[in-house]
Amino acid sequence: MHEVVLGDVSITRIEEMHGPILPPKVFFPTIPESAWDEHRDMLVPDHLDADGEMVQVAMQTWLLRSGGATILVDTGVGNDKARPAVEVWDHLHLDFLGALAAAGVRPEGVDLVVNTHLHVDHVGWNTVLRDGEWVPTFPNATYLMPRADFEFWNPANNANIVGGVNENVFEDSVAPVHAAGQVQLWEGSHVIDAALRLEAAPGHTPGSSVLKLVSGSEHALFAGDLMHTPLQIIEVDHESCFCEDPAGARATRRALLGWASDTTALVLPAHFSGAGALEVEHRGDGFGIRRWAGFDRL
Repeated sequence: MHEVVLGDVSITRIEEMHGPILPPKVFFPTIPESAWDEHRDMLVPDHLDADGEMVQVAMQTWLLRSGGATILVDTGVGNDKARPAVEVWDHLHLDFLGALAAAGVRPEGVDLVVNTHLHVDHVGWNTVLRDGEWVPTFPNATYLMPRADFEFWNPANNANIVGGVNENVFEDSVAPVHAAGQVQLWEGSHVIDAALRLEAAPGHTPGSSVLKLVSGSEHALFAGDLMHTPLQIIEVDHESCFCEDPAGARATRRALLGWASDTTALVLPAHFSGAGALEVEHRGDGFGIRRWAGFDRL
């Protein structure tokens, strides 16, 4: 199953790719090795390889149909992009648009694109290369981008981008959409419709955000990069090496996992492989996994 319906909103999982990304100690420098060993049965093979040497992740988009609108949450790495800092993402040629088509969506039919933040692996399919120019992939869509990230990742404001994972990203995946007049910047919170609301969730990046779904008695949290491995639900006070504000990331993760636990919300992170989504619960001073969702495993 690739689709879940919560209240009046349908959720479809669109995979770009999945596989190994980084060694655990590099990706999560402060998580003790003993924690990976203790929770090995939960993590292998979907979130950690059998040798315990590489974290496994997915690049995926959540396709929502809500209030008659077709909405994409995050857009992966993208094709043809120069990514010198991440060799496996450099100049890709993947059939992401084919996967969207298989779900019944053509680029022209997308109404709204939500970039939870503006990291390289969340904005790639914002644009495609056409006749040597980067153009919006979804010509009729409004792209919702957090203002704080739009300003932070603009190379004109940040000299540290060169040589990092976000090198070239603003120029090829953000600026062309803005130049086309399709970007709506927001801050604080933003109501999409009666069921969907964006909320600032800073820490991972200054403009990181989450999308909350409340429809009838159903709740969901599209968590972006609130966490990259299920182990962060248990080891909640440990962040990835890519977090700009580690203390802020920890506080945000605790607050939002608390909300998800209190409301029995389905949590849909951007990068969980396997079943992709789950419910969490309070356990002592932290959290645990209540159950995994019914999506087909990647």
